[in-house]
Amino acid sequence: MTTAQRIAFIRDFPTMLEQLVSHLTPIQLTTAWNAPEWTIAQNVHHCADSHMNSYLRCKFALTEENPTITDYEQDLWATLADGNLPDLSPSFAMLHGLHQRWAVLFENMGDGTQTFFHPTRQKTYTLDFVLTAYVEHGQGHLQQIREVMAKME
Repeated sequence: MTTAQRIAFIRDFPTMLEQLVSHLTPIQLTTAWNAPEWTIAQNVHHCADSHMNSYLRCKFALTEENPTITDYEQDLWATLADGNLPDLSPSFAMLHGLHQRWAVLFENMGDGTQTFFHPTRQKTYTLDFVLTAYVEHGQGHLQQIREVMAKME
């Protein structure tokens, strides 16, 4: 995928995700059809959490010299009350706005060599790597949700 194609995916991901799940009922969204995997609602809310964290990491990388980012426990976040709501509209509102802004950051990152340091993984990541990783992250969650939906049938 070219950089432009990856950025287009980032821009379009919230719409793809919303179209995939918008017809589902609250029961379908919050039932663990593929336990111990997350419910569909948890997947959507996780995308908002994860992408918000990554967006902020990108901003730090663009404004500081190889900053050390803060990690978070995604599995614990998924168990919090806001990560289990059947109402996905707050997460979709976040994702739509966030991804529009994130795409602009990626379009203007230059060569993508700006970095941040991940303390848990003891690794430095470039913004170009993050762009690819979050395309793959989005694709992975779309696929995971499709697999859960197939179990509903």
